[in-house]
Amino acid sequence: MTATARQPHVALDLPSRSCKALKIARLLDLASRPQPMHLLEIGTGSGGIAHWFAMQPDLRCEVDAVDVCDNRQVRDGYAFRLVQSVELPFENGSFDVIVSNHVIEHVGDAQAQARHLAEIRRVMKPDGVGYLAVPNRWMLVEPHFRLPFLSWLPMPLSHAYVRAAGKGSHYDCRPLTRGGLERLLTGSQLHFEHMCVPALRLAFEIERSQTLAARTLRRLPDGLIAAGAAMIPTLIYRLTF
Repeated sequence: MTATARQPHVALDLPSRSCKALKIARLLDLASRPQPMHLLEIGTGSGGIAHWFAMQPDLRCEVDAVDVCDNRQVRDGYAFRLVQSVELPFENGSFDVIVSNHVIEHVGDAQAQARHLAEIRRVMKPDGVGYLAVPNRWMLVEPHFRLPFLSWLPMPLSHAYVRAAGKGSHYDCRPLTRGGLERLLTGSQLHFEHMCVPALRLAFEIERSQTLAARTLRRLPDGLIAAGAAMIPTLIYRLTF
């Protein structure tokens, strides 16, 4: 297998996909948008997020989903298409809502990542909204290979680390720093809003609301949480025109 080959890294825990979908819906305030909504999920994986949106009577979403592989565990309620690259098989301005959840780090180099964002902008309606999440390069433990500091290294060393750990032949992901991602977003002509603080609060409220960590987080001001945002493991943005 070559060092440019990319493998699917699919989250198969369906309850976690439902929690993720609920967090996305709240972060984008979808309940306040005109309905029905046409929603696209790029990189649907198990299909859990697409299925959740399709089944919510209060949101009334018509859902399309695409991926380069078909690893779906749930197939009901939404339309699915296989794609071969970052290009999307839809007309300009087709969607009210676009979800790209941990996809951009898998599409290839910086040029491919820029094309991914350009395609999001192309198929988004002028009054549409998007959700973009990507692992932070400076996270302590890389989430796909579960290796500390893997994404910190130059690619040749990352490949060697993966092989030495017996995790595969190469490192096939390209997580981004906040600065690098925001430069790509600026070039895409998308307006972007950094959502890591509200996303962190929501994640604890939805998934761990009764824990000590959640109670502590409620007492902390946004500014204090934002000061540690450089180490938050996921970069999350709300996208508009």
